[in-house]
Amino acid sequence: MLAFVGLATILTYIIPAGSFDRILDEGTDREIVVEGSFKYVEKSPVSIGKAFLNVPEGIIEGAEVVVLILIIGGAFYVVDKTGAFQAGLESLIFRFDKAKAGLLAIVGVLFGTAGALNGLQEEIIAMVPVLMILTKRIGYTKIAGVAISLGAALIGGSFGPSNPFSVIIAQKVAEVPVFSGGMYRMVFLNLALSFWIIYIIRTGKDQNNLEPIKSDKPAKLSNSHSIILLLVALTFTVMIYGLTNWEWDYNEMSAIFFAMGLAAGIIGKLGINGTARAYSEGFAELVFAGIIVGLARSIYLVLQEGQIIDTVIYGLFNPLENLPLALSAFGMMLAQAILHIPVPSTSGQAVLTMPLLTPIADLIGISRQVVVLAYQYGAGIMDMVTPSNGGLMAILAAAGISYKEWIQYAWKPILVLFIIASTSVILGIYLL
Repeated sequence: MLAFVGLATILTYIIPAGSFDRILDEGTDREIVVEGSFKYVEKSPVSIGKAFLNVPEGIIEGAEVVVLILIIGGAFYVVDKTGAFQAGLESLIFRFDKAKAGLLAIVGVLFGTAGALNGLQEEIIAMVPVLMILTKRIGYTKIAGVAISLGAALIGGSFGPSNPFSVIIAQKVAEVPVFSGGMYRMVFLNLALSFWIIYIIRTGKDQNNLEPIKSDKPAKLSNSHSIILLLVALTFTVMIYGLTNWEWDYNEMSAIFFAMGLAAGIIGKLGINGTARAYSEGFAELVFAGIIVGLARSIYLVLQEGQIIDTVIYGLFNPLENLPLALSAFGMMLAQAILHIPVPSTSGQAVLTMPLLTPIADLIGISRQVVVLAYQYGAGIMDMVTPSNGGLMAILAAAGISYKEWIQYAWKPILVLFIIASTSVILGIYLL
């Protein structure tokens, strides 16, 4: 991550500085770019001293996410200390003793659905220890555990019709009816998620653990364990409803998980002091993951300080209006994927690019819906590989998987996802 901060610093000396004018959009309450307003400005390369300063500033900028990671981590550690997770896993694995691949598929569908509904990503960090136990017990690798959770959630978020942090914002800025094109998106979501799950089931088995641990019939779940597990499920339900209906953000999510952890500790008879100790141990487990999120934010701050992000946007999208329709639509998706490296926020990328691309779409005769598709596929799939995605890097860190190992496993199926997405974008020219 520090190497990427260094690379971003070097780029501020190479790429000319530039900026677009921006206005406040009342519909989304966000600043959007004014099309045709790009201009080069005085170069402002980032010094070595300023690059080092951007590291703590990045952690501060990402404070809400870092706090969310720590609090969710503490809450789940409390739940784990009560024994509820272990008891629930034992019961689940026993029920699927003859169909472990089926269990993995169900997990993938659940995470894919959560991704489609609310862009689930950072919340997965705290679930990593449980996911690692689950995949090990059914004979799959740690990478398979990350792929079936984070990968499926990102596919849901990038292909689905209802992610409030990407497609909904993009449709609002592009002045496309919200949730329009939903059935079209669902077709390709099902295709992409089915491929991803089947690929993991076939390639994710642990060659050193080909004989999964046999599960004896577990003891019946105690009342307290059942109540705690229901509490966890209820917390996620309330969180999803809050994100979609009450305009919740990271702090509200932190608060509800903090309350869940306290309640679980009391119900699980850990006591006040035992719950507090479990919380602090959970914090310690995820401090590194939280710092990774801050470092990812630092990359963006360096690029922003050097005023080269708008130049990159201008260079990527300006040539597209002169291409044939299919190539232009594909180029939009490819440009969105590349842009997602310096702009890791999907919502931020939507408000940056939609005002620039919708006039181009109108000019060359492409539906604005296709422009939204190109954005959500390009940015969403790229979330799986870009090192500036703090959620991805934190989950890999929590799972004990190196970035290199993840890329080696995931690049082939991700390439197939891009092919599926490209097909959707090109067909969308004629169908949407």
